[in-house]
Amino acid sequence: MASISLHTNHTLPSLLHAQTPKPTFPQNLSLLAKSSQSQFHGVKLSNPTHLAIPSSASVRSSIVAKVTEGTQPPAFTLKDQNGRPVSLSKFKGKPVVVYFYPADETPGCTKQACAFRDSYEKFKKAGAEVIGISGDGTESHKAFAQKYKLPFTLLSDEGNKVRKDWGVPSDLFGALPGRQTYVLDKNGVCRLVYNNQFQPEKHIDETLKFLKSV
Repeated sequence: MASISLHTNHTLPSLLHAQTPKPTFPQNLSLLAKSSQSQFHGVKLSNPTHLAIPSSASVRSSIVAKVTEGTQPPAFTLKDQNGRPVSLSKFKGKPVVVYFYPADETPGCTKQACAFRDSYEKFKKAGAEVIGISGDGTESHKAFAQKYKLPFTLLSDEGNKVRKDWGVPSDLFGALPGRQTYVLDKNGVCRLVYNNQFQPEKHIDETLKFLKSV
């Protein structure tokens, strides 16, 4: 019987998988803001704006708080709303409430600032100072403080160096600066850390409750 021999240069797996395109995805996705200014708590967006979503590794590293209860925060010197340098060490000897907020003139930040203003006498009665910190410039802080008659200090952390040094966590995959409040005792040691992006007025309630308890 005659035998038939079949010669081919292709194996079965190579035929099945040859030239099969693999989908590729960009490493960084982006979100396009559709409105000229968002009404979202604490965020200002101009049109068009792309908000890059960082990788999961960078998100994890960005939410590790460096200042925790029982630790002493890094020292800083920043300019206030009048352009004068203010050092954290200036407040040693009394409790101090340091609150980081996303930006001046945003809905949530305005509510929070006005709530601190309305309860300012209670903080003074507790012997505590109040300091607000954001990445806005001194002129922005000055206008914000004058418009809402804020009786406390606002510090300009342009470049967000102090925010990073303190390890203030961000929200929305790093797109929104975090809203976090710290209470330091008279020795400069952190005794309370409170984070709540979407209920800005709760920061006042929680810090006053804590100050009254000690």
